Amino acid sequence: MGAQGKRVILLVEEMYNEFEFWYPYYRLKEAGAEVVVVGSGSSMIYKSKMGIPCTVDENAEAVLPSSFDGIIIPGGYAPDHMRRYPPMVDLVKDLFNAGKVVAAICHAGWMLASADILKGRTVTSFFAIKDDLVHAGAKWVDEQVVVDGKLITSRKPDDLPAFMRAVLAQL
Repeated sequence: MGAQGKRVILLVEEMYNEFEFWYPYYRLKEAGAEVVVVGSGSSMIYKSKMGIPCTVDENAEAVLPSSFDGIIIPGGYAPDHMRRYPPMVDLVKDLFNAGKVVAAICHAGWMLASADILKGRTVTSFFAIKDDLVHAGAKWVDEQVVVDGKLITSRKPDDLPAFMRAVLAQL
């Protein structure tokens, strides 16, 4: 499952889940992808739930969606912060509308709802945000990973191996 020549955005904001950020980061690099860490612009360094710092490569406003093959949104409480920044939400929506890979794990479904891309889609997430996704028009299922076209969703850190296999297969 190589990803040589692929460019992937990995979003980050305060209170990101360490596993859901760093596992995809290194797995994509291992597969040969170029990973660009993108933040909201509120800081150049964001801390995880456990305080692990992450430095961004670009701010959301400076990113040209057409130059990327996909986007990954980690969970934690970061998605609730991300969706407060229209450029971050626009990145998700623009990549989705361009038919690129959009992958969200755990609480990252909040960004999918804010991007208004869930109508008629089958997804999964951490169970606590099920109602949010259903109200945004999605069909929610409790599965390790759900692939609906180029939209890939998973529930929690334990699902990361299946999540990343699906992401790499779509790239």
